[in-house]
Amino acid sequence: MDISIEIGTDGTGRAVHVNVQELLATRLLVQGNSGSGKSHLLRRLLEQSADMVQQIVIDPEGDFVTLADAHSHVVVNAGDYNEREIAAMGARIREHRASVVLSLETLDIEAQMGCAAVFLNALFDAPREHWFPALVVVDEAQMFAPTASGDVSDAVRRASLSAMTNLMCRGRKRGLAGAIATQRLAKLAKNVAAEASNFLMGRTFLDIDMARAADLLGMERRQAESIRDLERGHFLGLGPAIARRPVSVRIGATQTSTRMGTHGLLPLPAAEPVEMRTMLFAELEAAPPPPPPPVPPPVAAGEVLRQIAEQDEDASSSEGLLFPELAPGAPDAAEVDAAVTDALREMLADPDAAFHPEAFLYQDFSVRCRMQKLPRVPLDLAAFRRRFALAKGGVFDHAEPRWQEALDAASRLPDDVLAPFLLIVRAAMDGEPCPDDDALGRAYGTRSPGRVRRLVEYMERLGAVVVRSDFGGRRSIGIPLLGLTTEAE
Repeated sequence: MDISIEIGTDGTGRAVHVNVQELLATRLLVQGNSGSGKSHLLRRLLEQSADMVQQIVIDPEGDFVTLADAHSHVVVNAGDYNEREIAAMGARIREHRASVVLSLETLDIEAQMGCAAVFLNALFDAPREHWFPALVVVDEAQMFAPTASGDVSDAVRRASLSAMTNLMCRGRKRGLAGAIATQRLAKLAKNVAAEASNFLMGRTFLDIDMARAADLLGMERRQAESIRDLERGHFLGLGPAIARRPVSVRIGATQTSTRMGTHGLLPLPAAEPVEMRTMLFAELEAAPPPPPPPVPPPVAAGEVLRQIAEQDEDASSSEGLLFPELAPGAPDAAEVDAAVTDALREMLADPDAAFHPEAFLYQDFSVRCRMQKLPRVPLDLAAFRRRFALAKGGVFDHAEPRWQEALDAASRLPDDVLAPFLLIVRAAMDGEPCPDDDALGRAYGTRSPGRVRRLVEYMERLGAVVVRSDFGGRRSIGIPLLGLTTEAE
C-alpha cells in the first residue's frame, strides 16, 4: 500500500511526497535554527496526514493546539493534571487511537521533561493489543533528549532521555513512529538522532551542525556550506519515505497557524515624547492595577478521558486505512453485555477493588474490555459507575425480573449508596443474616466503621430501610418498600 502526502515542491516546482506508511517504519529527524520553518514543516506534515494515522504531539510551546480547530485533535493542557492523570491519559490515548496535542507551555523546563517522560512511557507501556500505528511528533526535541544535564536534575534528565530513546529505538515494534525536530543536532543526544532514517535539514550556521547535517544527508563536507544558504521554509530531504537522493523542498502552505502568528515590523506610534511620558507616568500611583486576564478553568481529567473515548467511534470507522487487518468486527449486544459482566466479576475478585479511585477503576474496566476484543468501551463513566455499584451489590444481570422491584425502590438513592442497599436487599431476598459492617464498608468503598454507621442512618432517614436491634444486640434491617427484612445478625 502506497499512501503518500505532498509536503512541498522541489526547485523545479514538482511536488515532493512523503510516504506515510514508510515514515511510520523509519522515523523522521528535522533540524533547523530558530526561524527556519521547523514548526511550519511539522504542521504541514500533521495536517496532510491527519486523516490517515493517529497523531500524538508533544508541544512545549503550545504552537500546535490550533490543530484542534480544523481536525479532531484533543488538546491536553499538562499543567492542569497530575502525574497519575497524565499516565492514565497516555494509556487511554493508545487504547482509543485518539489524536492528541499535549501542551506543556505552562510548565517550567524540568516539569516539561518530567511530564513528557511520564506521558511517553505510558504510550510505550501500553498492552500489546493497543499497539496501533501512531505518529509521535516531538518539537524542540533537544529539550527532552539533551546531550548535557543543564539546569535540571539528573533524575529528570535520565527519565526524559530514556523515554525519548525508547520512542526512537524501540517504539517501532509498538506502533510508535517518532518525528522529532531540533534547533541544533549538537544539542540532541546521538543515540536518539541516530535512529531516524529520514531527514529534513533546514538552515543552520554553526560549523559543527552543518557538518553533522551533511553527514546525515550523505553530502561531502565542501557541500555543507549550502545548508547555510537555505531560505526560511526550505529544507534538504533524504530518506526512504522522501527520496533516495538529497532533494530540495519548499514546504507548502498550511490550513492552521500558531496562535502567536508571525512577528513582523509595525509602524511606531506617532505620539510626541511629552505625550508619551504623560501616558506612561500620569496618575501612576492612583491608578488601580489592571485586572488579571481571566484564566480558563481546568478541564477535569474525566472530561478529557471522555473526549478521548468519543473519538473511538470515529476511529473505528477509519481503522485500517493504513492497516485494514486491524479493523475489528462488531459484536452483538449479548456478547457485549457478557463481556461487561465478565470484566466486572474479574475486577471484584480483587478484594481492594472497591477502595480504588473511580478514574483508576474505569481505566481498569476499559483495558479488560479491550482484552475481550471489544472494539470500544461499551459504557461511559456515568454508566460504568452505576453498573459497578450494581455489581458490588451482587447484581450482575440488572434485567433479571427478580431485581426490577428492588431497583425501582433504589431509584431514590444516590449512586454511591446503591451498592450497600442492594447488598441488604439481596440478603433479605435470600433469607440471610444482615450484612456486617465490613461487607457494607466494602460495598460503600470505606474501611471506617463510623462512616458505615452514618451510611445506615442516612438510608434510614431516607425511608429506604428500617433498622431493628434485639436485646442481644443482633441487628436486622427491613426494606419497607419491598416488605422484606434480613435475618438478625
